[in-house]
Amino acid sequence: MVFWKRFFNPDSTSSPSLGSTGAEEFPTDDSDKGRIFFTTDRDIDLYELEELCDAVGWARRPIRKVKKAVECSFLVVTMWEVRGNRRRLVGFARATSDHAFNATVWDVVIHPNLQSKGLGKALMQYIIRKLRHYDISNITLFADPQVVDFYRRLGFVLDPEGIKGMFWYPD
Repeated sequence: MVFWKRFFNPDSTSSPSLGSTGAEEFPTDDSDKGRIFFTTDRDIDLYELEELCDAVGWARRPIRKVKKAVECSFLVVTMWEVRGNRRRLVGFARATSDHAFNATVWDVVIHPNLQSKGLGKALMQYIIRKLRHYDISNITLFADPQVVDFYRRLGFVLDPEGIKGMFWYPD
C-alpha cells in the first residue's frame, strides 16, 4: 500500500493518476516499455476504448451503447501502460453479475502490440480475483474459437456437465 500512496500521490506531477480503486502494477521485464497498471476505476475515455477494440479488429459499436454497457457492468477492469506523464489504455475487461452467485466476463481485450506477454492472463487473473473477493463462485464467458485454448489454460471448461447455452436473436 505504501507503494501506491507514493506512486499516486496527488501532489506528484511526475506520474498520472489512474484512480484510487483497486490499482495494481503488473511487473514487466523491460522498463523501456513503460509500466503496466490495472485499475477498477471507471473513468474511461470511451473513444480510447473503442480505438483499442478497433486495434484488435472488433466491429465498431455505438458509443452510447458502450457507455451503457460500462455503466451497467458489475466490474470494470482497465489496463494502462504508463510512460513518464503519459498513460495509454492497453487492456480492458468487464463483468456483469447477479451480485450473489454468477458473473459473466465480457470484452476482454489486450492491445495487439502487447499480446503474448502474459498481460491477458494477468488481466483475467485480476478480474477473477476481484469477482471471488465479492464471493462470486460461478464465472462464465463467451469465447471465439481462436481463444478457447487461452481460457482453457486459465481453468475455464467447455460445457461443464453437458450444460448447453442457448441464445435468442431478434429477426
